[in-house]
Amino acid sequence: MTDGPNITTIAALIGDHARAQVLTVLMAGKALTATELADAASVTRQTISSHLARLVDAGLLAVDPQGRHRYFRIADAEVAGMLETLMGAASGADMPQRRTGPREPALRKARVCYDHLAGELGVLVYDRLVERGAFALGPEGIALTPQGAALVAELGIEGAAGAGGRRPFCRTCLDWSERRHHLAGMLGATLLGRFEGLGWARRVPESRVLAFSPAGEAALRTWLG
Repeated sequence: MTDGPNITTIAALIGDHARAQVLTVLMAGKALTATELADAASVTRQTISSHLARLVDAGLLAVDPQGRHRYFRIADAEVAGMLETLMGAASGADMPQRRTGPREPALRKARVCYDHLAGELGVLVYDRLVERGAFALGPEGIALTPQGAALVAELGIEGAAGAGGRRPFCRTCLDWSERRHHLAGMLGATLLGRFEGLGWARRVPESRVLAFSPAGEAALRTWLG
């Protein structure tokens, strides 16, 4: 008898190449149609419908109907965190046949992880905030300190607090490329939105890459001290 939930169903779903492609594409934080996901996974429309139904039934994807269209997205932050962890395990596996593409350096430097910043710059943000006393260890993980609230207020994010909601206000997420933590949770998502709002970075179409301009990266590093 196995103790605890059986993971084989979820493992089998994610282990399929087409479904893994769908989940990876959706880690950019966007909601896409079945047609768009079929193209991304290089399968037919009929095949993708079966894959998507299984992912929705398993709670890995959610569906947002809008008019005649149905948009599919990662179900929640917990699913996104699991996928990011699996990517870390995959990147560490001994796979000499893997070829890096031209986007690989940019993906490792800064990318969207569901709704927050990941990659080299994501880890930098978390590390520097820790160094500046932005977090304290609380009963449910990290918690924002008054020093941390003052730091994010410098970006125009006022009233930063951990109150309310099912989702943690701030938590760590293991970065698959850096093998260290970056900042996730509601605060991580708010910061990413602010970086984009300030014009420091922009999302590269059809990619998880988040491109910081030279001036934007310099502003980020200045804010981090």
